[in-house]
Amino acid sequence: MAMFLKRSFSYRNFIILRNFANQTCNFSFSLNHFSNSWTSDTSAGFALPPSDFIRESRRGFAKGRKSNESSTSIAEALTDIRPTIKSNASSQMEASIVALSGELSKLRTGRASSGMLDHIIVETSGVKLPLNQIAAVSVLDSKTLSINPYDPSTLKNLESAIISSPLGVAPRVDGERLIAVIPPLTKEHIQAMCKLVTKCCEDSRQSIRRARQKAMDTVKKISSSYPKDDMKRLEKEVDELTKKFIKSAEELCKAKEKEITGG
Repeated sequence: MAMFLKRSFSYRNFIILRNFANQTCNFSFSLNHFSNSWTSDTSAGFALPPSDFIRESRRGFAKGRKSNESSTSIAEALTDIRPTIKSNASSQMEASIVALSGELSKLRTGRASSGMLDHIIVETSGVKLPLNQIAAVSVLDSKTLSINPYDPSTLKNLESAIISSPLGVAPRVDGERLIAVIPPLTKEHIQAMCKLVTKCCEDSRQSIRRARQKAMDTVKKISSSYPKDDMKRLEKEVDELTKKFIKSAEELCKAKEKEITGG
């Protein structure tokens, strides 16, 4: 009832009504009488709210509404962070596996591999480029490689670069291509290669663990904004990713060691 009276007989309406009464002589008496009676009745029943109070109330309502909207938008934005953390960790771990695979392909084994010459740098016309950018390498058999330059004029440069590499391969010219026979590995060479594989595997594991730690640090920073159970679930998922990629790295290295030893 009080709200109805406040809305129906606001202070502003009363002023407008009184001004209208002053300008209209025929209703002056009745309006003045109504004014006096209304003032006396309302003063006893309730007091008109100050205009400052109304203005501040409206401001408070607007601020509260804006605060709620901003809180909602922040919560919605935070919701997208959790899958992003997992995705970033997975991408970084996958990059570690790709890098490991590239390093292992550079190691010479007793078998011919088309990627075993990729890391060799060839200088031609004053420019240094990886061998796989200026020649196509193919496997003729388990012990022989064929190197076909895209530009025949680079044949001599390719030959010199392969001979000077630590692979111990001495190619021979066969028309517009090179034929490289892979020599058998000595016992010392096999041991050295296996140690190098072990080092590559450990480097890859460390890289994967760094990606995990980075993800966990991010989880810790945002943990106060999410339920504890959700954070525990996310940590568990990151740990499972870590185990999965470490296992992949170890399997790659075991396969390489087997290839080197011929077992």
